[in-house]
Amino acid sequence: MSRLILASALVVGLMQPCVHASDSQQIRSLSKGLAPFLNALSGSAARFRLTGKIQVDIDDEPQSINIRIALFDDDSFDLVLTHADYAVEIRRRADSTTMILPLHQMAFVGTGEVSHDFSLAPKGIVSRLVSPQSVAAPFVLLPGRQAVGALVAFGNSLLQVEQDRDSGEWLLTDDSPLRFPQPGSLLVSYDQTQVELSVTEDVPEHSNELSGVQIVEIPRPELEKTLLRGVRRATEILFPAPALKNPPQHPRRTEHGELRWVGDHRVVLLDGTPEQIGTAHGQLLKAEAVRCIESVLYTFGTVYVIKTGHWFRHALEDAYAQLAPHIPERHKRETAALASSLGMSDSTLQILNVFPEMFHCSGFAVFNTATKDGKLYHGRVLDYMTTIGLQDAATTFIVKPDGYIPFANVGYASFIGSVSGMNNKAVSLGEMGGKGQGNWDGVPMATLMRRALEECTTLDEVMQLWTESPRTCEYYYVFADGKTNTAVGVAALPESVEFIRPGQSHARLGEGIPDSIVLSAGSRLETLRGRVSDKHGQIDAEIGKWLMSRPVAMQSNLHNVLFIPADGVLHVANASHTRPAAEEPYVELNLSELLESMTPARLQTTQR
Repeated sequence: MSRLILASALVVGLMQPCVHASDSQQIRSLSKGLAPFLNALSGSAARFRLTGKIQVDIDDEPQSINIRIALFDDDSFDLVLTHADYAVEIRRRADSTTMILPLHQMAFVGTGEVSHDFSLAPKGIVSRLVSPQSVAAPFVLLPGRQAVGALVAFGNSLLQVEQDRDSGEWLLTDDSPLRFPQPGSLLVSYDQTQVELSVTEDVPEHSNELSGVQIVEIPRPELEKTLLRGVRRATEILFPAPALKNPPQHPRRTEHGELRWVGDHRVVLLDGTPEQIGTAHGQLLKAEAVRCIESVLYTFGTVYVIKTGHWFRHALEDAYAQLAPHIPERHKRETAALASSLGMSDSTLQILNVFPEMFHCSGFAVFNTATKDGKLYHGRVLDYMTTIGLQDAATTFIVKPDGYIPFANVGYASFIGSVSGMNNKAVSLGEMGGKGQGNWDGVPMATLMRRALEECTTLDEVMQLWTESPRTCEYYYVFADGKTNTAVGVAALPESVEFIRPGQSHARLGEGIPDSIVLSAGSRLETLRGRVSDKHGQIDAEIGKWLMSRPVAMQSNLHNVLFIPADGVLHVANASHTRPAAEEPYVELNLSELLESMTPARLQTTQR
């Protein structure tokens, strides 16, 4: 559903504003057929109405979205998206913006002035909606004739076009998935996706009536920025430019921080006080942090609002208000320094770091008789929404905080908590989300995970931390200790905590497997249990990675980690824009060697 909403919003962004086609006969020329749509991107149409339908198969289920856009003037438009499971209407006027959710009987209304950079005003909106880091940019930001040339250069084989030797025009062949059935209409049919659009200058008068809905006032700059930046980031996620798919691997240093590349993997080393760590984090990963923040607060946030009827930032603010008393002051100081380094407000980074409370996953630990060499192998699968582009910010942090235990944290730029980590005391942790979202009277999961990495030297200390700490929601974990070659599974709820020992049978996990902890759900649990049982006694690092392959890892698999705590080694794989982490190569990182390589002070400051 998230990808469907993003795709529909992106089509809307790329196609507005538009002009009508000429009254010529059936159009077969690519340049002539696209001209009404591409030329419209310059804003030459004073008024228009565009209607259309997107039909696409997602997870083998046919989905259909109806689109209607009406442009009234340089400041005003209506946008309506309708699907069987959701509906949204955006009404923008010169002095107000309204987001109506008919299925939830809600309307978010903002009034007043808006900065041009974050405005939804129709005039010139495409340059603000489409990111230069998207391959869509050349097609929508260039004048019409140049855009056609760029489109042909990019997709000649896909479009099935040929150039007339005499006129120089690009003509569609009979095999092209692109058609212009009549003037002012367009049909694209490709790979189980069909888009139909038509445009006219016959535009009815707009309506400002609101009835039968609950009205919630939102600052207009926040409302428009959320929608604008959500679509802009979606253009990067759905159609990433080469620089996002294969980022330049330039190592950088700053005081108390260093960015290295190990293979294609981003590794950031941080040390010092909370303020020094937070500042270096922001200096080294500003672009990645901004993309991550926009993915969460704006792109995911827009989808969340449409699906739930609740304003996403309000939900995060409410959660943070309850969680804040349980967050260590040193973490708040680090977050504040990170926010300052990024040029953002403390509150933005505070609420952003609540987001990992929504992650879901699988995990296992095998050791002694279960493994080939008796060594402990701890696998961790993070399955969560590759569709919002968090992989663009994927980073493994090696952190040496003053006065606390150094650790490796497999995470994402702008997040300071942990969902997958190992410290230099051979303790490793991974989590699996459960139910109960909204129970926020406790320590945030990612904060508790990081505290364990920073504070705990043994498995018993980790278990004690979980027992004594107030907990949120429902989470499952695998904790492991390479020093004692043992592990536990954990079922943690706000009111109780249960530790599942190796080989123990459990009603939700099945019959125990000797010297093994196996956590997952549904068919993925059955597959993982079968694999561990079949390979029992043979498991090594390579088989450990195989245990986490598809379908144990979901299509939404953001990262996989295989911890070998006794060796201080972790193997990490991150998702790409086209493949889940389980289908990407792993990179081996040696925590001990990375920590030893860190110098006490780094005096060379690098600004991006």
